[in-house]
Amino acid sequence: MLKPKALLLTEGYHGMISQVEGLAKALNADFQHRIVRLNWLWNYIPPKLSPVSRLILKNEQYITENEKFDLVISCGRKSVIPSIFIKKKNKKIFTIHIQNPKVRFNNFDLIVAPEHDELKGENIITSKGAIHYITRLEIEKARSYLLDKIQNEKIVSLILGGPNKYYNFSNEELTNIFGEIKSSFISQGYKAIIIPSMRTPKRIIDLAINEFLTDGFVVNSVDKQAYLSSLAIANSIVVTCDSTSMISEAATSGKPIFVAHMQPKRNNYRFKRFYKLFRELGVIKNLGEKVENWTYNSFNEAERIAAIIISRLKS
Repeated sequence: MLKPKALLLTEGYHGMISQVEGLAKALNADFQHRIVRLNWLWNYIPPKLSPVSRLILKNEQYITENEKFDLVISCGRKSVIPSIFIKKKNKKIFTIHIQNPKVRFNNFDLIVAPEHDELKGENIITSKGAIHYITRLEIEKARSYLLDKIQNEKIVSLILGGPNKYYNFSNEELTNIFGEIKSSFISQGYKAIIIPSMRTPKRIIDLAINEFLTDGFVVNSVDKQAYLSSLAIANSIVVTCDSTSMISEAATSGKPIFVAHMQPKRNNYRFKRFYKLFRELGVIKNLGEKVENWTYNSFNEAERIAAIIISRLKS
């Protein structure tokens, strides 16, 4: 199969970018990534109620007559209609949507959805957790990046998310998480590396700096190499509960993962199904449970799913 050319459509959030780029890389595709922008009214209307029309698009730069793409890989609610619109213009383009599009599934050639979403259909491929762009090789290549920042026999990495529609990330909740890390890890001779994400506000970074002034190192801005290095050098990893993508990425390391839970502000049944699955797979425990080492087969769902897609494209 020749190297395909792919157009990636997302809303620009880290979790979405990680998924579309992870799949594109696993498919060995040349790709261009474009951020979807809709006209203001259509940002608030679900895809199932939106017309498949250029009227909802803030710009039409997603695809031009001079560009020839073999694939469109989309992720996120706002990318659903643009992907369908592109398919409507060119039936030869193979469209893949990641996550539940919440429109008729036959609008896409394939849908890739996490197992915990419980979607069923002939064109649906399920993944264990979220697919992403991180590989074991990338993690190992970044190992030395943080070694001059923290030198200790035992290291715990804390991967921080940020406020979303499910979790507030109040200072009280963060103080409790930091306190549990000190109780479970720092008291046992660990040093901590604190890694923020794109959604981590400055107040949380500042709080972490104050809490771990003498007990670790806080990366004070988004830094992919620091993130990968922290996964490589950590003995254990703690991830906040707000992101299935971050937990799935951490599982690439094969290291023990502890989930730092917070009180949800709305029903988080999808998260609960995800936690249940990953606990049954031996990947996660809850922060506060006994600190111990365990192993599991590290995940590379993007490559597994890419192999399925390639076989379907050949058939």
